[in-house]
Amino acid sequence: MTQSQNTNRPRAKAVFFDVDDTLYDHLIPFRQALEEVLATSAEFPYPEAYHRMRFYSDKLSAEAGGTPTHGRALDEMRTQRFVLALREFGLELSETQAAEVQAAYLRRQFDITLFEGARGLIAGLMEQGLTVGIITNGPPEHQMKKITALGLRDLIPPERVFISGAVGITKPDRRLFDHVADKLGLSPADCTYIGDSWRNDIVGALDAGWRVLWFNHRGAEPESAHPMPPQVTSYAEIERELLRTL
Repeated sequence: MTQSQNTNRPRAKAVFFDVDDTLYDHLIPFRQALEEVLATSAEFPYPEAYHRMRFYSDKLSAEAGGTPTHGRALDEMRTQRFVLALREFGLELSETQAAEVQAAYLRRQFDITLFEGARGLIAGLMEQGLTVGIITNGPPEHQMKKITALGLRDLIPPERVFISGAVGITKPDRRLFDHVADKLGLSPADCTYIGDSWRNDIVGALDAGWRVLWFNHRGAEPESAHPMPPQVTSYAEIERELLRTL
């Protein structure tokens, strides 16, 4: 990545990434879990079902006041999202089946790889002296295992990794973004957030006054009246958009 020659634009000093379906393809472990446990066919609408699973995951988390970090409440939320989502596609899961799908889904989530171009972009941003970090929802141990599986622990310092279950604030609550900026001594105007979820990533970051890139590689629709940020569908496009402000 090269330095932009446009000196009229303010320089972004920090770039933060979401994890699930932003740094890696979250649909892959979802599909593999359904194929393993339910023997779903190649014709099953995996992207649509995945989208509904994410919807119910966010909905149940919001109803609970944030994603539980451990225990029975977390287990119930994780299995219920599969029951509710797959019911919309004609699959009635028992609690046992839903638990088996969830267990397979969890196993698959640690056999993941970064999207093409992600590591090179992150390394390039850091070489330019920018603050690069992660903001993600979920239980700390679980999300950190994913970050480790993606090979990012040797690249992004732990003090720049913010996990909702550890902070005690869950996206889309703008206070999580406020906390990150305050913790690192950053102005919101100097921070850019890249995420796939309109509900969690775009809304939360915009409410906090951050710049946003919507990694809308699944062709989702906006879910609120917030201003439409730049949309990108690959890391090549992310790099080009970032160059406009770096």
